[in-house]
Amino acid sequence: MSNQAATAKPMERWWVPGDWNAFFGFGTNILVNILVLTGLLRFVLKMPDSLVFGRILPATGLMLFLSTVYYAWLGYRLAKRTGRSDVCALRSGISVPHMFVVTFVVMLPILAKTNDPVQAWEAGLTWVFVQSFVLMAGGFIAPVIRRITPRAALLGSLAGISITFNSMRPRLQIFETPLIGLVCLAIILANWFGGVRYYGGVPGGLVAIAAGTVIAWGSNLFGLGYGGLSVAQIGDAVSHFGFSFPIPAFGHVFHGFQYVGVILVTAIPFGIYDLVEAMDNVESAAAAGDPFPTTQVLTADGVISLIGCMLGNPFINAVYIGHPGWKAMGGRIGYSAATGVMVLVLTWLGIVALASSLIPVVAILPILLYIGMLIGSQAFQESPKAHAPAIILAMIPQIAAWGKTMIDGALGAAGTNAAAVGMAKLGAVGILYNGLGTLGGGATLAGIILGAVTVFIIDRQLEKAAAFALAGSLLTFFGFIHGEEIGVGKSPIVALGYFGVAAMLFGFARYAHIAPAAPQGEHGHGELAAQPAE
Repeated sequence: MSNQAATAKPMERWWVPGDWNAFFGFGTNILVNILVLTGLLRFVLKMPDSLVFGRILPATGLMLFLSTVYYAWLGYRLAKRTGRSDVCALRSGISVPHMFVVTFVVMLPILAKTNDPVQAWEAGLTWVFVQSFVLMAGGFIAPVIRRITPRAALLGSLAGISITFNSMRPRLQIFETPLIGLVCLAIILANWFGGVRYYGGVPGGLVAIAAGTVIAWGSNLFGLGYGGLSVAQIGDAVSHFGFSFPIPAFGHVFHGFQYVGVILVTAIPFGIYDLVEAMDNVESAAAAGDPFPTTQVLTADGVISLIGCMLGNPFINAVYIGHPGWKAMGGRIGYSAATGVMVLVLTWLGIVALASSLIPVVAILPILLYIGMLIGSQAFQESPKAHAPAIILAMIPQIAAWGKTMIDGALGAAGTNAAAVGMAKLGAVGILYNGLGTLGGGATLAGIILGAVTVFIIDRQLEKAAAFALAGSLLTFFGFIHGEEIGVGKSPIVALGYFGVAAMLFGFARYAHIAPAAPQGEHGHGELAAQPAE
């Protein structure tokens, strides 16, 4: 055997030791999301187990398998083309924000109206059908948007999502069960930030899950019940074992079009949200050194989501945030495909219920928090230092959207809403509800617009800043940002405000004396500080 045949080139290897870390991290991330959506389907939408375990989860598993294998192949192709051995495949899976949107905004109202969970499921399928085509069409314009939009605006808006919707809930749950959560968090941080190596090279993510599981079951011996696990849950979970293969649901998809009026209100704007977020995530990967083709990524998300919904899955597929974190922990290519195979086994054999009865969710959540930390850091590390104020401004709409979500949830649990309580009463205790709703409407796009305007002002490129402000005016007028729905004349005063800003900046660019921009200094394109132990 020749030396060339005996030694594979590093960039052509499908699996490296760091893929174990990423596999356990990504695998548990996907598992958590599947467990959450299973709970929503069974306990919120009251769908029968035959539909959940026999139709929906197998279709979801196949969609996730196709997605993860495709992105592993895309990573392998990039590694082979560039000759690099450090390419990390993109992560993808069920879009978590959309999981709750399609459940509570689309399917639950249909269930309340018809008292038929099957019709609610059909409405969810149609919702994904519409979104899929928005993604496929948008894939061809996204590269243009990436070229004209500053990195600080894209990554700043992404950091806002990471800090709020993706990180806050795990943080809160960690401190609700701190004996498990803090111990698991420390295990992960010591390994992935501190370089601590565990016996036999066992990945930090696996050590954390194992420790959390031992603490949870051990607490039952003292009647404490940390993690909410019980032997009875295991017995119930075993009853769901059995092979289920996804079957076509074409008729159900098109039957859901009877609710198209309800569906379009959210499907189009959230399709655009997916488009922008995926574009942000591709930019995040490029900032970490892995430039993937935007059009191929977005159209793949649309096509794979379409396949999933035609087989019975009412949840959209999306590229996940966190690329720098998974790359920093050693993930390369194989972890993505391996996760897809794992999901296929879990969903087709009915093992999901058993996993949820054995592992406390709080033991998994520190992994998601770690990813949020890396994404928030990347926005500052991979942008010029002078653009830091723009990053902060790009994050604020997401914080407003998250705050409004928390207020709505609390009022809803009390059987009321903001309108019933009254804006004056809320304002008297410092809750500016209308302001939160306006600022947080279309938060991802709004953050990009605000961030881009600020970047170009900092760089003294006022005509470009004016152009983005004008785009903000148009997007606001038609309800894509700073509003609750798409339509004509939505938030007209805000739209007029953006138009005034555009006119002012254009006037400054043409007629005002402008001092030259100060040197920007270092751009912060260094290596990420987080490196996993070998």
